[in-house]
Amino acid sequence: MTRRVYTAIPVFIITVLTALLAAACGGGNTEQAAVPDAPTVSPVDAATAGNVTGRVTFAGTAPKPAAVRMESDPNCMPPGGAATDEAVVLGQNGALQNAFVYVKDGLGDLRFPIPSNTPVLDQKGCLYTPHVIGVQVGQSIEILNSDPTLHNVHAVPTSNQEFNTGQPLPGMKHTHRFSTREVMVPFKCDVHPWMRAYVGVLDHPYFAVTGPDGSFDLKGLPPGTYTIEAWHETLGTQTQTVTIAAKESGTAAFEFKPKS
Repeated sequence: MTRRVYTAIPVFIITVLTALLAAACGGGNTEQAAVPDAPTVSPVDAATAGNVTGRVTFAGTAPKPAAVRMESDPNCMPPGGAATDEAVVLGQNGALQNAFVYVKDGLGDLRFPIPSNTPVLDQKGCLYTPHVIGVQVGQSIEILNSDPTLHNVHAVPTSNQEFNTGQPLPGMKHTHRFSTREVMVPFKCDVHPWMRAYVGVLDHPYFAVTGPDGSFDLKGLPPGTYTIEAWHETLGTQTQTVTIAAKESGTAAFEFKPKS
């Protein structure tokens, strides 16, 4: 009598095979969030709108960037050197990069159109790029794998729905729309534990991420008094109150200090 031997296939392999099949059929998928009765026209009168500009800086001795060890996946090793941690990235004169600056309060019950553009959160060199990004509720964000290795995109929000999707091949995409405001939504990769990103989800368009010079510009605000918040992944948050009149520009400056 012939005996049949059944071998259990690891769940990880099943997940990869399923993702490969999806890629062969076109790859990528879209998760949609319903935003009922979203307006198509901005409620702000452009003739009276103003701006809030400023800069985010770091005071004190700059922390030495920690090296990111990627030896566990040879496809991740950067040519010509090691990658460094992106928790605190500084430019000239203490400019703080990757701070998320946004209007926290002051817009009342104004409702805004959903932007038609699609920001891209790329996985390149086994790092999320950009490290910090912002979108509106209901706006599409595309998560792309540009690496010749397996990534799994794992968003771990507290107010929105968690999702976890595998991308084993370069060029695979996943499009997502968040359903509610949340600052911030952490992203990670369960395959490469050093990979992190943060997505700010707002119900209005007044947000910015600081670049190498630490500057930000919140354009097209209606006249009013606003609470402006600057968020940073390790240094915390700071807020300031700024009042702007019609066609006026206000300023805000944020200075973060090392955590004690």
